[in-house]
Amino acid sequence: MQHNKFKAMKFRFLILLTLFTLSSAFAQLKTIIGDTDYPFWIHIPETEKTEKQPVLIFLHGKSLSGTNINRVKRYGVLRAMEKGRKIPAIVVAPQLASGSWNPDKVLQLLEYVQKNYNTDLSRVYVCGMSLGSYGTLHFAGKYADKITAAVAICGGGNVNDASRLATLPLWIQHGNKDYIVRMSESKKVVDAIKKHKPDADVTFTVIPGGNHSNVERLFHENALYDWLFKQVKTITKTNL
Repeated sequence: MQHNKFKAMKFRFLILLTLFTLSSAFAQLKTIIGDTDYPFWIHIPETEKTEKQPVLIFLHGKSLSGTNINRVKRYGVLRAMEKGRKIPAIVVAPQLASGSWNPDKVLQLLEYVQKNYNTDLSRVYVCGMSLGSYGTLHFAGKYADKITAAVAICGGGNVNDASRLATLPLWIQHGNKDYIVRMSESKKVVDAIKKHKPDADVTFTVIPGGNHSNVERLFHENALYDWLFKQVKTITKTNL
């Protein structure tokens, strides 16, 4: 009888410990609505008060657009965090109501975060998937001086931005079985960058068997974050 009672108490303790661990992990995840044009999720590392932190902006695809900000958790960086990934950065995940990502509004969001949190200007990263990939390259193409590096997955960009994109480390990835956004959309941007600057730091990865959905797994793998966070830019007066 006592043995069963002990097992029950132990089980309850483990449940409480698990709930506490999960709540602690997301205690620093909150929404900010109304302060910028895009409402957004933000995750603040515990060390933000004492150390300057990198900023990672995630731009979602069309299917997560709308006015229910919880949709942004369905895939990508926030989904990876919910499944246990720890990201050593201030993570910012805005929501687009409709249409396409506006680079000026993404800049407004970044500047808000940099004004209100202890951020490292030499480590500012942007990543996105599908429509968010277009948004990533449009933002990087207009404000290359504001960021450090970018990852764009299963999307495309504006070839007219090639000269500015060529100044950044870029990792562009696309599945060869994507029939929603053709791989040629990514390739033509890469080709334009390489034409402008043959030695540009742009990597184009073709994902064998990758379609428009299953490439989401990249957000759950170390490679994306390892590559991003090793990029550090030299800060000059023109960057400030």
